[in-house]
Formats: sequence, C-alpha cells, structure tokens
Amino acid sequence: WKIAVLLAVLTAIEVGLYYIDRQLDLGMVNSLALIALAFLKFVIVVGWYMHLRYEKSTLNRFFVAGFVLAGSLYMTVLIALGVVAIRGG
Repeated sequence: WKIAVLLAVLTAIEVGLYYIDRQLDLGMVNSLALIALAFLKFVIVVGWYMHLRYEKSTLNRFFVAGFVLAGSLYMTVLIALGVVAIRGG
C-alpha cells in the first residue's frame, strides 16, 4: 500500500501545482512539471501494478514507445492550441 500512498501524494502535488498556476501563472514551467509527474506516475503504475519490471526489455520498450508517442501528440496539441509557445532563435 506504499505505492498507493506515493501515487496519492504525487496526485496531491499535481493538484497543488494546478492551483498555484492559477495564482502565479507559471506557464511552461508548470506544464513541464505536470508532464514529469505524469511520467513518474506512469512508470510507477506500469512497473509495479503491471509487473513490468519482471518482463523482458522488449515489452518495456513498447510501453516507453507508447508514452513517447502519447507525449508527442500531447505536446503537438498544446503547441497547436497556443498553450505552449515555441520561440525561435
């Protein structure tokens, strides 16, 4: 149940970041922090609850590839909607 408590704490941090961002407008820093927390939670859930740490590395690569693909799509949508700005040189 230690994993469940850890996931609850990480979720509380995410919620806290949301409310802090509403007050301070952290912008991209907040987005990157939330993405990093999502990645950490993904690794914990996949590694522990799906027993991926005991599987072959090929299966691990499929999950990493899926996360990278989903993250790329997410960032593309954020850029397209103007939430994340890309500044040139």
